[in-house]
Amino acid sequence: MSPTKAASIEIAAVPPQNTYNYAIGYLRAFLVVLVVAHHAALAYHPDAPPAPASLAAIPRWWQAFPVVDAHRAAWPRLFVGFNDSFFMALMFLISGLFVWSGLRQKGTRGFLRGRFLRLGLPFLFAVAMIAPLAYYPTYLQIASHGGFDGFVRQWLAIGVWPSGPAWFVWVLLVFDCIAAAMFSAMPRWAATVGGFLAGPRSRPARFFVLLAAVSAAVYIPLELTYSGLAWSVFGPFTFQTSRILHYLVYFLAGVGIGACGLDRGPLAPEGKLARRWLLWAIAAVVTFLALSAVAIAFLTAHIQSRAWETATDLFFTLNCAASSFAFLALFLRFARLRLKAWESLSRNSYGIYLVHYAFVSWIQLSLAGVSMAPTMKFAIVVCGAVGASWMTTIALRRLPGVARAV
Repeated sequence: MSPTKAASIEIAAVPPQNTYNYAIGYLRAFLVVLVVAHHAALAYHPDAPPAPASLAAIPRWWQAFPVVDAHRAAWPRLFVGFNDSFFMALMFLISGLFVWSGLRQKGTRGFLRGRFLRLGLPFLFAVAMIAPLAYYPTYLQIASHGGFDGFVRQWLAIGVWPSGPAWFVWVLLVFDCIAAAMFSAMPRWAATVGGFLAGPRSRPARFFVLLAAVSAAVYIPLELTYSGLAWSVFGPFTFQTSRILHYLVYFLAGVGIGACGLDRGPLAPEGKLARRWLLWAIAAVVTFLALSAVAIAFLTAHIQSRAWETATDLFFTLNCAASSFAFLALFLRFARLRLKAWESLSRNSYGIYLVHYAFVSWIQLSLAGVSMAPTMKFAIVVCGAVGASWMTTIALRRLPGVARAV
């Protein structure tokens, strides 16, 4: 019997783990705060477009830049670029970690019932309530705006329903459905992957190469076809066209890691990934610098070549994997103590993600006319949005039934 097959059988017999994983919980909370900071920085991005003439105007860059401040800085270009290269993929990977144990404990129907409650209902809430609240400040920046009634008319005339960051929620629900279908059709596939990851020949470097190669294979053809700026839109359902399969690869990688157990696979607290955190941090910096150099050459030197575009896409996938591994390693190595503030932030991180966009937009708008350094404005927006979203989530979770969903 091969080591991989033997490890797969052993993993399949391991009972589900219900203990709280501080490293993963704290990393998830950190990523949500990073999402808030990412959206806060966009108002001060040097390449942010001007306020639209109307919500119906094409192109609709306001969906990515709801509020644009006259005060700009250069650093958001670097900050936003680094975040964009990895943080959503890592969020999908983390979301996949506990899928397999949920399927084994609850079965396909029970698992999907819980996911529709956990993801479907909050998505509807975010689309119906949070998105209009977040984009109303956009309308108020239009010189000839006509108040709330005018906003409603333009909003309904768009033809779609912008959902903002909630796109992640419905895509995750679809990925969960895919995982459930795979569980029904091939009950042992994740255990086989887990056996490979936890087997005696497993190495984080090999897993890195495999993850980067598979994601490159699905991402590069789509990016060459649609470009990285293209989004597919169906009513409130949107996703970044070139990255959808890239995100699926990371999600399924998370499912495979979770199947082998967080205490014995790549995410083992004393494993090679955690011990070599510095090397992975250096790899993340080096690959991002390489990505930036190639991207700048491609964009500014007017190099209209498929080879250069492919090189940019390849470095994107390498940097995504390296940065994901680096943050996983850092939190596995150092996030081991029980900190009440971090625990609270982790418990409420999902709710913070759902509601933060409205707070970010309104605080940005309130500061738009203030003469203040962009860095100071950014800090105020981040602190204010995180704090307000945190308190709002705590309050919402006290309502009957809400805690089960968020």
